[in-house]
Amino acid sequence: MKIFSNPSNSSTISGFLLLGFPSPREGQILLYVLFSAVYLLTLTGKGSIICAVPWDQRLHTPMYILLANFSFLEIWYVTSTVPNMLANFLSDTKVISFSGCFLQFYFFFSLGSTECFFLGVMAFDRYLAICRPLHYPTLITGHLCNILVGSCWVLGFLWFLIPIVFISQMTFCGSRIIHHFLCDPGPLLALTCPRAPVIELTISTLSSLLLFIPFLFIVGSYALVLRAVLRVPSAAGRRKAFSTCGSHLAVVSLFYGSVMVMYVSPTSKHKAGMQKIVTLFYSVITPLINPVIYSLRNKDMKHAMKKLKRKNLNTSFLK
Repeated sequence: MKIFSNPSNSSTISGFLLLGFPSPREGQILLYVLFSAVYLLTLTGKGSIICAVPWDQRLHTPMYILLANFSFLEIWYVTSTVPNMLANFLSDTKVISFSGCFLQFYFFFSLGSTECFFLGVMAFDRYLAICRPLHYPTLITGHLCNILVGSCWVLGFLWFLIPIVFISQMTFCGSRIIHHFLCDPGPLLALTCPRAPVIELTISTLSSLLLFIPFLFIVGSYALVLRAVLRVPSAAGRRKAFSTCGSHLAVVSLFYGSVMVMYVSPTSKHKAGMQKIVTLFYSVITPLINPVIYSLRNKDMKHAMKKLKRKNLNTSFLK
């Protein structure tokens, strides 16, 4: 990787400047406290789901095993950005090294890609549970569940690998300021010289495929689910069927709604402020809300959470 302060100056710089959320020192401290609380609440919510699934026998089903893996994934997804953002709030320089920037770029987008595949697999699980209930236990076995989970991780971490390697070898010149709180491909490619339209097109194509393939799969799965549910004669049966999908649909809507606003909308060339707000929503706020959605809309999960809480209280009392 070559870095120049301008096209005619070969002075080497030590990293990129992540501008983040510019504000006075007091504002930076307030943001640090706010996002520290959000991060801790997210870890607590996700950790509770991960602990509740093995603790409660009723949650030993593919749906909840996938949910526990999804929660584990989102812990790392949030961790790929928030700790560095918190450090930046207290930093005077706000510099991130080149290796640190591209590692964050790789892990953030790889974990995001894995999340897209996970949401598709979870929709497939709901389709089989509702549309093929008699065959569901034999179709979604523990072995198949492990294969699907492993495939999501492998595909997610391979999806953007080659483009990121190519970008890391490019020449950067001009300003080293990234108007974002993370190393995003848009601001990074804007710093390259000369511009690389082939790389930009490759990333745009991979991003579109990553979003639309799982999204269309999810839409198709739920279209078949809706058709099957509408054939259920009783209103109680229909409500029960919809209740098993409601949480997942809410999570899909939050994640894909914000991501598509960012990358697919006609105004995808958003201003830096809008980019930061939308990215913040799908990468930090949505993982915070997801455990609440799954807990509030699911009786088994609420029961398991209460059991886990009682266990922790009893353990604390005995100590």
